[in-house]
Amino acid sequence: MTENPFTNYLKSPEIKNVTIKDPFWGRYIDLVRDVVVPYQWKILNDLVDIPVKSHAIKNFKIATGLENGEFEGFVFQDSDVAKWLEAASYVLEKYPNPDLEKKVDEVIDIIEKAQWEDGYLNTYFTIKEKGKRWTNLEECHELYTAGHMIEAGVAHFKATGKTKLLDIVCRLADHIYSVFGKEEGKIRGYDGHPEIELALVKLYEVTNNSKYLELAKFFIDERGQEPYYFDIEWEKRGKKEHWKGFKGLGREYLQAHKPVREQREAVGHAVRAVYLYSGMADVAYYTKDKELYDVCEVLFEDIRNRKMYITGAIGSSAHGEAFTFEYDLPNAAAYAETCASVGLVFFAHRMNRIKPHRKYYDVIERALYNTIIGSISQDGKKYFYVNPLEVFPKEAEKRFDRHHVKPERQPWFGCACCPPNVARLLASLGRHVYSYNHDGIYVNLYIGSSVQVEVGGVKVLLQQVSSYPFEDMVKIDLKPSKEARFKLCLRIPSWCENYEVLVNGKKEEMQKLPSGYVCIEKLWGKNDQVILKIPTEVKIVSSHPQIRSNVGKVAVVKGPVVFCAEEADNGKNLHLLFVDVNSKCKLEFDSNILEGLYTVEIDGFRMAEDDFGQELYKSHKPKFVPAKIKLIPYYAWANRGANEMRVWLFGK
Repeated sequence: MTENPFTNYLKSPEIKNVTIKDPFWGRYIDLVRDVVVPYQWKILNDLVDIPVKSHAIKNFKIATGLENGEFEGFVFQDSDVAKWLEAASYVLEKYPNPDLEKKVDEVIDIIEKAQWEDGYLNTYFTIKEKGKRWTNLEECHELYTAGHMIEAGVAHFKATGKTKLLDIVCRLADHIYSVFGKEEGKIRGYDGHPEIELALVKLYEVTNNSKYLELAKFFIDERGQEPYYFDIEWEKRGKKEHWKGFKGLGREYLQAHKPVREQREAVGHAVRAVYLYSGMADVAYYTKDKELYDVCEVLFEDIRNRKMYITGAIGSSAHGEAFTFEYDLPNAAAYAETCASVGLVFFAHRMNRIKPHRKYYDVIERALYNTIIGSISQDGKKYFYVNPLEVFPKEAEKRFDRHHVKPERQPWFGCACCPPNVARLLASLGRHVYSYNHDGIYVNLYIGSSVQVEVGGVKVLLQQVSSYPFEDMVKIDLKPSKEARFKLCLRIPSWCENYEVLVNGKKEEMQKLPSGYVCIEKLWGKNDQVILKIPTEVKIVSSHPQIRSNVGKVAVVKGPVVFCAEEADNGKNLHLLFVDVNSKCKLEFDSNILEGLYTVEIDGFRMAEDDFGQELYKSHKPKFVPAKIKLIPYYAWANRGANEMRVWLFGK
C-alpha cells in the first residue's frame, strides 16, 4: 500500500497572530512596513523622480475615465498594483494604519470603477485593445494579472474583513469560470504565464466555493494537451504577435511542452515553472490527487539537487529567464531572477504543508537569507531583478551577453514584477515561521517571534528568542491555556551536524523523524521552556563536480548564509584570489561596514601579476603571495557602490 501524503496537512498561522521581534529579521519587517510599501505606493503613482515611471495607477484611472491618456507600460502592468495591494494588506493585518488603509481603499474604489459589468478586469484591454480580450493568452498575461488581483482580494479580506475587493475578484473569477472550461462554447485554454491556478485555490479557501478549485484544476489539467491551444489561438488571430519573436521561445518557456502529469524535469521560464508547481501542489492536496503530488515532488527534487544556486536562486539563463539543464549554474552569466526565488518559496512552503520535511525549509532559508533580502538595498529603495554570483562591472557594461547583470541595484524597472513580489513575501514572513495541525506545532524557521495557535482545542502561545543564524541558541517558551499533550516539532537543517535539545534544562526523549524534524511529545504546562543549540559554524564548501563553473572553487557559508568577496574589502581582480582550504574561518562583527555586519576572514593567496610583463601568453610559473581574504554576507553586497563581487573563489 502506497503512503498517503495527505494525512498530516499543516496550517499556516494568520499574519496577525505572529509577532516578529528578531535581531536579524526585525529590520526587514520594519523596512517593508515603514519604507518599502509607502515608497512603492509613490512609485506606482509616479510621484518619485526616477528614470522609469510606473504609470500603473494612472492606467486604472484612465480605464475608469477619471483621467485622460493612453495605456503605458507592459501588458501586465496591473499586476504591480495587485502585488502592492497584497503587500499593503499583509502590513495592515499586523499593523493597523489609517493612512495606509485609506490609500488602499482609494485604489480599490478605482479598481471597482474599472471593472466591466460582466466582471472582466484588465486596463490594457480596456484602454488599448478593447475588442481583443481573451484572444492572446499565450503572450498577454490576462489570467496572470487576474490571478494577482485575486490574491490581493483574498489578502485584503483576511486583513481587514472588508469585502469590496473580495467581491470584485469573485466577480472576476466568476467571469473567468463562464469563459473557460471543457463545456461547449467555452475556451479550452490557459495563460502563458501560470499564476491564476494558485490564486483560485486561495479564493476557494476563503469562500469555500468549489467552482474556483474546479477551475484551477481545469487550467492545470489542460496545460500542454494536444491539440496545442496556443497554435489554435495563433491561427485564429491571424498569426499576429504581441512581442516580436515571442513564438521562438518555445513551449518549454510557457510550461506547456507536456501535460503536467508527464513532466519530470524543471525546464523553461523559472518563474512560470514555480508558480505553476505551487498551484499544482495546492490542487493536489485539495483534490487528494497523489499522482499530481508525486509529480510536484519529482520537480522539486530536480530543482533542489540539480538546478539551484547555493544562494537559493534559480533560472540560470538570461534567454527565456530559464532553467537550462542539470548542473548548468554559471555564476557571472546567471539570471537568477528575484521573482523566481520568491516563487520557489511559495512552492516549497506548499509542499511542506502537505508532507513536512526539512528539505523544503532548507531551500526556503537559502532563498530568504541570500537572494531575496539581497535583492533589496539597505534603504529599501533600490532593487536587483537579476542576482548573479559573480560580477565584474566592466564585463556587465561591455559584453552583450552580460547586459542583464547590474553591478548596482536599480530604482525601478519597466517590468517591475520583482520589487512588489519581495514586499509581499517579506510582509507575510510570519506565515512561514510556524506551521501547526490538530496534534502539534512545527517550528520551520528560527526567527525571534511569538505565535498563538489552537492545537487539539487548546490555545497555545509560543514565544521564540533566537540569535540564529550568526549565533547558535534558540529558546522557546510554551504557554498553553491549560495543560495539554501535543507535539513540538523542530526542524534540524540538513547542514547541521550536531545539535542539542533541552526541556526545562534537561535532555528530553525525542523522536527523530525521517523528515529531519525532531519531535517532543509531552504534557506541556504553562511555564515549559525548550532550548535548541544549533551550531552554525562557518564552513568551506564545494559544489557538485558536474557544476563546471565551480570546479576548483569553494564558497564560505554559515548555516543558510552565503558569504562573498567584494572589491571594496579585497581590492581589484578578485579572480586572482585563492582560498587556503586548510585555513580556519574567523567570524567577527565589523561595526564599520554598513552600520554593522558579520564578516569572515580567511587566509589565502593572491596570484602575482607584476612579474608577467606585457606579453599576452608565455611560459610562466605563477607566483602566489599570502593574503587575508575578507568576506561579507551575499545579501549585503553592492551597498558600497559598483565593484567586483564573487561567491565562488578558487581553492588552493
